[in-house]
Amino acid sequence: MTGGLAISAEARAALTNWLAQLSALKGASANTITAYSRDVARYLAFLADHRGGAEGLHAVVQTGQSDLRAWMAHERGRGLEARSLARALSAVKSFAAWVADREGLEATTLLSARGPKYRRKLPRPLSVEGAAEMIDTVALQARDDWQQARDQAVVVLLYGCGLRIGEALGLTGAAHPLPQVLRITGKGGKTRLVPVLPAAAEAVARYVEACPYDLPRDGPLFRGARGAALNPRLIQLAMEKARLQLGLPATATPHAMRHSFATHLLSAGGDLRAIQELLGHASLSTTQAYTAVDAARLMEVYDRAHPRAH
Repeated sequence: MTGGLAISAEARAALTNWLAQLSALKGASANTITAYSRDVARYLAFLADHRGGAEGLHAVVQTGQSDLRAWMAHERGRGLEARSLARALSAVKSFAAWVADREGLEATTLLSARGPKYRRKLPRPLSVEGAAEMIDTVALQARDDWQQARDQAVVVLLYGCGLRIGEALGLTGAAHPLPQVLRITGKGGKTRLVPVLPAAAEAVARYVEACPYDLPRDGPLFRGARGAALNPRLIQLAMEKARLQLGLPATATPHAMRHSFATHLLSAGGDLRAIQELLGHASLSTTQAYTAVDAARLMEVYDRAHPRAH
């Protein structure tokens, strides 16, 4: 996990246990576990080098401001961007809070540390026409008819239901035929209910009818050429080819279809908090970043909801 980094056995064991708890109890994804492992291991290794030797948990948790500044300067010096450094600090603070709680230690200085400020890159959704063209064109990329139907069904779910690609590919045979309301398990193991448009149910039905493989209720709904679970990279590649044909920017990714879902709902007058629930966002600010409606359009939506506010 941490290679040959100079970390004490005590700190290494604590990191392993913390990551195991994140995975088992918090439902953290494999990518999150990998990123947190790397970030915290680098922090622990830096402290060991900075202070002249590996240290126990007490010293690690009670890091002072000067040590934290030195660590962040070191990370920026090796090319870490502000956004990545903020994420690393968040991982370190989460680890420190867990250790402090278990060991009865004080970690006020570390937990009160603020990360670098950065401007969140706003997603760039497709236009309504662009999304429709993407759905039509992505179906032309695969060689076999059933794979074309498969790719189109996945992209329709991303746009029509606002699913993450992992959520769409996580559906099992039990999801067919798609119900009017789909129960989705998203990040952190949280579930949400998502209305299913007839177009999405029809797209999935066309794929299932054409698929040459049996699709048992407990097996993956979407299959690759040899019958295994569909690799998300194949959907990404299909969209890359489609966007080149359509002259769309590199931001026209599978996740952009989800952005487009949120933006077009809000543009049509949808309620922001309802859209938050549909997307499965814990924070309303995250939902706001997923939408690309101009300020005037937002005010129109606000005025309809609060006609006496002015």
